[in-house]
Amino acid sequence: MDPDDNHHTWAERSGEYSPEYYAEIGANEVSETLAAVFDHYVASDAAILELGCSSGRHLEYLRKQGYTDLTGIDLNDDSFEVMAEYFPRLMETGTFHTGAIEEYLPSVPEDHFDVVYSVETLQHVHPDDEWVFEEIARVGSDLVITAENEGNSPNRGRTESMVSSVNDDFPLYHRDWKAVFSELGLAHLLCEPGKRDTVRVFRVV
Repeated sequence: MDPDDNHHTWAERSGEYSPEYYAEIGANEVSETLAAVFDHYVASDAAILELGCSSGRHLEYLRKQGYTDLTGIDLNDDSFEVMAEYFPRLMETGTFHTGAIEEYLPSVPEDHFDVVYSVETLQHVHPDDEWVFEEIARVGSDLVITAENEGNSPNRGRTESMVSSVNDDFPLYHRDWKAVFSELGLAHLLCEPGKRDTVRVFRVV
């Protein structure tokens, strides 16, 4: 799958793993872990960006914890119609963009967000687009947080290959996230494995 096909897969997603699918599931273990990390490291007025926010279930959970400056970007334009239905207060108070992170991040000023985080989004970035990880480090002024599958889930992330397929549908690229962002100069502060994903916290230094 080339980068454009990879984007189209998510931009037109319906059914399983679609914005409505995630909205109906709502907050989960990762949401709670993120909130705990934020409670320790992040001020309530911090500028926060979620990459691949879908319909906003994690941002909604953070909003309910008192965080007020929330931004999200997602490829699927349906994300924000679903958000308006399921999480209307978030839609009213947050800032949201439709598009690829590879297109959006280069337009963002350096150090623009205090916190940049992703949940099961960076694991789908095509190898040709790995330069975007440097952009993530560039626009974050304090923390970068990854919540990606690192082999926690029984059928994901356990192959010896650099890429596997989820439900024979779309690719999951296996990366050492500690190495990826440490090599970009970020300090690795925390690793919290969960049932499905591993949350890693990096400080921009």
